[in-house]
Amino acid sequence: MMVFYKARLAFLSVPKTGTSAYETALRPHADLVISEPPDLKHAPVYRYNRFIRPMFEKVCDVELEVMAVMREPISWLGSWWRYRQRPFMEGKPNATHNISFDDFVLAYMKGQRPGFANVGSQFKFLERQPNGTGVTHLFRYEDQDRLQSFLNERLGVTFELGRENVSPARPVELSEDVERRFRRKFAEEFALYDSIPTD
Repeated sequence: MMVFYKARLAFLSVPKTGTSAYETALRPHADLVISEPPDLKHAPVYRYNRFIRPMFEKVCDVELEVMAVMREPISWLGSWWRYRQRPFMEGKPNATHNISFDDFVLAYMKGQRPGFANVGSQFKFLERQPNGTGVTHLFRYEDQDRLQSFLNERLGVTFELGRENVSPARPVELSEDVERRFRRKFAEEFALYDSIPTD
C-alpha cells in the first residue's frame, strides 16, 4: 500500500496485480509505503477503512481517494497457480507443482479451501464498506496504459516500471466445464471486472 498525501490518493495492493513493481517505481514519490508485513502491504478496503483512513481523517482532516488494480478473474487464479510453482516452493504444503489448473480452480471453489488454493478474493478485497468507503479509481491489470496515464497525471511524475515477483511461464488452460462452474459460482468477480471503464 502507498499513500500520496499531496495527491490525496491511496494505492491499495491487490495481490498478483503487479503492484510490487509500482511500489518500487513510485516509492520515492510516496509519503507512506507499507511493504511489510503482507497483511498490511496487501490491506483490503475493509482494513484500509479501519486503520489507515481514520489516521488521515482525524490527524490531517483529509479523505483520500482510493485506487486499486483488478485482474481478470481466471488470469488472477492462473497467476497464483503459477506463482506457487516457483522452484523453492517444491515440497511445501502450498505448492502447486503436481496440481493441474483445473484441480486448482476446483479446490478454490470448495467451501473449505485447501491451503494451496486459499488465495482470497479480489471482490472481497475491493468490497465497498457500510460507511461508503470504497475504491474511487479501479483499473484493469490488462490495461496498463490507462493505469500509468492516470498515475502520471495524478502524481505529476514519470516513472519506469520493472517486473517483479514474476510467476513461472506455463500455459493456463481451464476446461470448459470448470470454467462454466467457476463463472457461475463467482459471478460477482466477473461482474466487478466487467464494470471497470476501459476508456
